Amino acid sequence: MKNNRIAALLFLSFSLFFFQGLTASTLLAAPAAELDPFWNRSDETSAQMIDHSALDQFLLRHRVTGTDGIARIAYEQVTSQDKASLKSYLGRLQKTRVLSLNRKQQFAFWVNLYNAATLDLILDYAPQTSIKEINISPGFFSVGPWKKDILTVEGQPVSLDRIEHSILRPIWQDARVHYVVNCASLGCPDIPEQALNAERLEQQLDAAARAFINHPRGVTLEDPETVVISSLYNWFSKDFGQSDAEILDHIRAFADPALKQKLKNITAIEGYRYDWSLNKAAHSDLKS
Repeated sequence: MKNNRIAALLFLSFSLFFFQGLTASTLLAAPAAELDPFWNRSDETSAQMIDHSALDQFLLRHRVTGTDGIARIAYEQVTSQDKASLKSYLGRLQKTRVLSLNRKQQFAFWVNLYNAATLDLILDYAPQTSIKEINISPGFFSVGPWKKDILTVEGQPVSLDRIEHSILRPIWQDARVHYVVNCASLGCPDIPEQALNAERLEQQLDAAARAFINHPRGVTLEDPETVVISSLYNWFSKDFGQSDAEILDHIRAFADPALKQKLKNITAIEGYRYDWSLNKAAHSDLKS
């Protein structure tokens, strides 16, 4: 009996150690972009436009920029009416026949749906210090909410991971998608100031890329020869380039002149960093 208890304790200790290690590794090994053919349809003749004004209003009310230049959400100031409006918006999006839209409308639809659903999750599961604490994904070793089907579109169950990795990344193959889908973390690119608009996609995508790359959480020079960049470029390296040189070329394309000059002779990436802390507005950042 004593030996059985010892064996059980050893197994439990090993399992906890293994789980912690696997959790860290899963965060470093982001899902691959694998197309779900069901979503690879559109109607380029469609002139239908989707109303995203509810998300615009939510962001106008509750998105604030901290003293560190990072956009945050004043979750504590969100009223019950604001929450209801956000949920109503999500409900309307889920009734949309997205496959009947043109590609630009689809792109805006999916990004706005992703960001609105993430906001809704944070509000539903408050208080949290990180989105990773919302452990609702299926599977013993899963972390966070990303794998759980929390939406239904065109009669199909949809998770945040499915939106990002089975729809947005493989269909559009545009690395700038990583600058506009927001995971509610300080290390993530800012949630866009306004909902994505099909008529202004290029400007919004370029602006999001520039904002992140020219902020220290995107790119930091530790010294004139050492650059540390966001872990996004590690987790999704294939989206940004096949080598350090190609990733750095992507970064230079959106770098301001001063940063571009500093990166001129950099040929290798020294390391990566990311902050999973919730993008919650500090009291000093709140709008009066």
